[in-house]
Amino acid sequence: MIYQGSSLSVQLLDDGIVEFSYDAQGSVNKFDQQTFIEFRAAIDAINNCSDAKGVMVTSAKSTFIVGADITEFEETFKQPEAELIPWIKNATDIFDAFEDIQLPTIAAINGFALGGGCEMILACDYRVADTTASIGLPEVKLGLMPGFGGTVRLPRVIGADNAIEWISTGKNHKAAQALAVGAVDAVVEPENLRNAAISILTQAIVGDLDWKAKRQPKLEPLKLSKLENIMTFSSCKGMIAAKAGKHYPAPMVMVNTIEAAATLDRAGAMAAENAGFAKLAKTDEATAQTGLFMADQVIKGKAKKAAKQATKAVNKAAVLGAGIMGGGIAYQSAYKGTPIVMKDINDQALALGLSTASDILTKQVERGRMKPKKMASVLNNITPSLTYDSVKDVDIVVEAVVENPKIKGLVLAEVEGGISDDAILTSNTSTISIDLLAKSVKRPQNFCGMHFFNPVHKMPLVEVIRGKDTSDETVAAVVAYAAKMGKSPIVVNDCPGFYVNRVLFPYFAGFSQLLLEGGDFVAVDKVMEKQFGWPMGPAFLLDVVGIDTADHCTDVMSAGFPTRMQKIDNDPVSALYSDNRLGQKNGKGFYDHGKDKRGRPSKVPAERALELLAASCADKKDFSSEEIITRLMIPLVNEVVRCLEEGVIASAAEADMGLVYGLGFPPFRGGPIRYLETLGLANFIEMADKYAHLGEIYQVTDGLREMASAGKSYFKTNVNQSVAKA
Repeated sequence: MIYQGSSLSVQLLDDGIVEFSYDAQGSVNKFDQQTFIEFRAAIDAINNCSDAKGVMVTSAKSTFIVGADITEFEETFKQPEAELIPWIKNATDIFDAFEDIQLPTIAAINGFALGGGCEMILACDYRVADTTASIGLPEVKLGLMPGFGGTVRLPRVIGADNAIEWISTGKNHKAAQALAVGAVDAVVEPENLRNAAISILTQAIVGDLDWKAKRQPKLEPLKLSKLENIMTFSSCKGMIAAKAGKHYPAPMVMVNTIEAAATLDRAGAMAAENAGFAKLAKTDEATAQTGLFMADQVIKGKAKKAAKQATKAVNKAAVLGAGIMGGGIAYQSAYKGTPIVMKDINDQALALGLSTASDILTKQVERGRMKPKKMASVLNNITPSLTYDSVKDVDIVVEAVVENPKIKGLVLAEVEGGISDDAILTSNTSTISIDLLAKSVKRPQNFCGMHFFNPVHKMPLVEVIRGKDTSDETVAAVVAYAAKMGKSPIVVNDCPGFYVNRVLFPYFAGFSQLLLEGGDFVAVDKVMEKQFGWPMGPAFLLDVVGIDTADHCTDVMSAGFPTRMQKIDNDPVSALYSDNRLGQKNGKGFYDHGKDKRGRPSKVPAERALELLAASCADKKDFSSEEIITRLMIPLVNEVVRCLEEGVIASAAEADMGLVYGLGFPPFRGGPIRYLETLGLANFIEMADKYAHLGEIYQVTDGLREMASAGKSYFKTNVNQSVAKA
């Protein structure tokens, strides 16, 4: 053994081949501060080994290297930009030192080689991957760009245009795709990976392959003519500007960095990358997106823990109600491998449910994302039924009938009598109290809410709603099933609207109040979409949710929170509902909905909606973009804080992910709590106090004021406990 660390080792094999092997103490290999220390020591050990003739980089795990440990670097990113540059330069110097080893080098790639893992293989002269390999530079998804030489080496290996596409999209690439653009030199079956790497390296050692010539382009400027330079970077900037927009600066900083470095040698190009990375690390967008990554890890970690703790395995499921939601739930369960019975009371409903699943699958087949054989397998996993006999042996039932407490209660009681005593019963409800529905069942400990979002196959979130009698075992099993379905589950406690809808309706209330004062819904939608970053403005979102659904939910929320969410007099939403304007479902809402010449959904502001609003609202008034955002976001953020204080949601991380995954909260803002803390708690309070006269939804809690005065962060404080103690 030439060198042995806790994350990597170096040993001399036969014929002068040195194996540089990553084998971290955790479940995966990743670059953390300790690994960098060992990386430097390993390079020194290789350089001091007189018998070494070539270096083979391997992983002792089932995957190569998943990237950098972003959790460890979070505090580092808080340093001033001037201090960040030498920190990141130290890391790139180590990769350069590896690349400068005066011996041929090769990477044997298995599984994921992402971020720093991809940059590790790029520092090698040769790269051979097995068929399981997945290679990419996903840093843009964190609001960053590659920082360990990726913007320097990848363009010089696969060309600037290909490299910009790889980095700007952050996508993973299968081995065959990487081979096609020259990112790897060969692809072999897993059992042949080691021998293939040794064979190529041996050829380089004996001189059959010119490894110095292979390395040289990575040390020099890009070989682009003046015309190629202009065409490559101009076209790429245009595409990136159109796709990323102003809210995601990382792709544009990356392409500008590669352009600036195109005429520079490695040292100059690395300096440009160091500066670009440090610049991005200090942005609010990077803070928000890295925060989301870590919040997502919290959710995944809790789901894994639930799977281990669950005493009830879900191997067969049932969904009651074969509408759009029921069909979507059936599809998702079947697609992820859990057979499901879809039960309804009539054949037409079952046909609709099966059609919903079939349409989703057909589109995937047409786009080449699924083979017909897989489609048939998924459909075979769905068993339509008109009787309860078919559900007697299921492990879990998801009730998804009409949103009416009496009907849901009857259905739950009926199905409970036909399933096993240990089977789990859940209700897919968006507003109805789980404790209320639990009165209809005999085993409330086996019952909870399981709130899916529409369309089920696209929306990542599932709210698992715990009732006062729901057992921990039931919650664990339902969380595990949701994760098995490919969803991101968050556990919330029962209350009107649960978490996502509870915080959404104060936002809608702020919107309605703005309209009553003369606001233009088209202008409001434009501001909230283009400037704040929501995928839909509030008027369009109400049309998608359904004006009738929103009006019903407003009644529920008003009953639950009569002083804070009382129904607004002359509510514009109610005015539209009374005129049978139900939104997209009947093509009439705030907008008139239809299809354009290409058959794509279209919407135009509805004249009838404007007439209805004119009858109850003040004369049209122009509000500034800042005031529109403030008037809508203060109520939402205030309600999120209340949910944290009341223990409806367990943590700031889950609060953020709930709205990002459930409502499409702009990822570059990181979720409502990250948005609050980016504004600054004191600044938010000052802003909210200006509108406190508008009602309770604009009035901040005492707990928020205490957090601000103490200089605390919601990400590091259990506010539910602190409020309880107070």
